[in-house]
Amino acid sequence: MVIAGNLLVTGCAGFIGFHLAEHLLRAGQPVIGLDNLNDYYDPALKRARLDLLKQHRGFTFVELDLADRAGMKALFERYRFEVVVHLAAQAGVRYSLQNPHAYADSNLEGFLNVLEGCRHTACKHLLFASSSSVYGANTKLPFSVHDNVDHPVSLYAATKKANELIAHSYSHLYRVPATGLRFFTVYGTWYRPDMALYAFADAITKGKPIQLFNNGNMRRDFTYVDDVVEAMMRLIGRAPEGDVNWSGAHPDPGSSRAPWRVYNIGNSRPEELMHVVALLEQGFGRQAEKQLLPMQPGDVPETSADVSDLEREIGFRPQTRIEDGIARFVAWYRAYHDVDRT
Repeated sequence: MVIAGNLLVTGCAGFIGFHLAEHLLRAGQPVIGLDNLNDYYDPALKRARLDLLKQHRGFTFVELDLADRAGMKALFERYRFEVVVHLAAQAGVRYSLQNPHAYADSNLEGFLNVLEGCRHTACKHLLFASSSSVYGANTKLPFSVHDNVDHPVSLYAATKKANELIAHSYSHLYRVPATGLRFFTVYGTWYRPDMALYAFADAITKGKPIQLFNNGNMRRDFTYVDDVVEAMMRLIGRAPEGDVNWSGAHPDPGSSRAPWRVYNIGNSRPEELMHVVALLEQGFGRQAEKQLLPMQPGDVPETSADVSDLEREIGFRPQTRIEDGIARFVAWYRAYHDVDRT
């Protein structure tokens, strides 16, 4: 798949953004990548990813903050992107309890700047990162895009739900084709250090205790990053069309008469957290010291994705087994940190 115009990937030095940009470049698609390389986690990891992207002749890097209104306006006017894949954001549920203003700056103001750029330069498709966190206090499993998500339990989740709503308003008012992607616990090589699996790996290799909230009684729909990228690759060329002439009742929460859609991007096979810890122990050849703790504020005990819309519309369901995905992550972690198996 190669599009004729310019393609922007925001957050290109981040975990998912890096994998998508590299996949696009390997497929022969030139990519303009944006990142501000902030220090939310070690910028050295971001720069290591970026160095790999810079080895591709079709890659152009722009260091810019999403909240820089003038800079974003100039970027969109210069390149007039045909497709924008917006993955940059202030991530993390727990960090939103400590630094809420970072989420307003990046996830709200920054997202608005992206939408304004798309609006004024006739972007043909905006794909943007949402999160499984939007399901918040929902108890009906698996989580479906056709269910209401009006009760977020963290500021991070609230900003992601706000992104979906703001994007819908732009799709309705200005016919900006927009597709929201609700990611479910994405993991893999070149992973983020603030995520639980990375923290577990770090603790296991250093002989430190791992913290297991809700006494370890958690289930997550772990989704391997290559599966996420494959879903995005199939969706890039499928901009929602909507129906400007439709005058009937508004459809359910997962669709719209505007050119707007949301999809769950998940594995649809929740895993017990303790099983995942056991796979990490097996991979590193070491036992973890486990510290059992109560539930964290803003967290939920289980996530599970209904991906039937994704399967029906693009013919894809994630395939990577947790055993294979964890083995690949462990191999990358050991190589990147020069950790020997004992």
